[in-house]
Amino acid sequence: MKKYAVFRSPTGLYCYEYIDTMEKLAKTDFADFVTEEQLPIVLDGNGGYFNFDNGDYCFLKVIESDKECPLKLEEMYYKNDPDFKLGWMSPDGDTYSCSYTNHNKCAIMLAKKFFPKSKYPETALGRGGWLKIIDSWDGKVRQHGQYVHSDSGRITNKQINRLFDLGLYDNEEVQRLIKDNNGDW
Repeated sequence: MKKYAVFRSPTGLYCYEYIDTMEKLAKTDFADFVTEEQLPIVLDGNGGYFNFDNGDYCFLKVIESDKECPLKLEEMYYKNDPDFKLGWMSPDGDTYSCSYTNHNKCAIMLAKKFFPKSKYPETALGRGGWLKIIDSWDGKVRQHGQYVHSDSGRITNKQINRLFDLGLYDNEEVQRLIKDNNGDW
């Protein structure tokens, strides 16, 4: 059974493997240079680690689990969060929130749930009619905003209604999708 440190963010919960004994440390790549005095540590999931601080304002709790991912999809990526900004939208208009850099991780969990046989999560979602809502920094003006992307070039009526509720209906790319799909509903 592994231990995980659970943290909160504005878009959901996230967890990292929590190492608090030399025995558990011995099973990692850090056994040769992390000392017992440095424990506990948290593996960051990207090949690194950081010192655990239970006073971190984002820290919630330590949990134990045998699962590869001990948190549910809807815990990690809030579903239909009223403060939704970035993430994925299903053809039914359900949103799953993620931060600027977590679209791929979110896609992996969504694909496991909705397209379990897929090899390429973002491609599976795109082909399945999911919309990707991303930050549209243009690289020149440094203006951020929400951009709605459809791999399939399709949009559903439920997605249109949800985009209206989110204030994204008037985005140029949304209007183009609506025009291109006019009459397909």
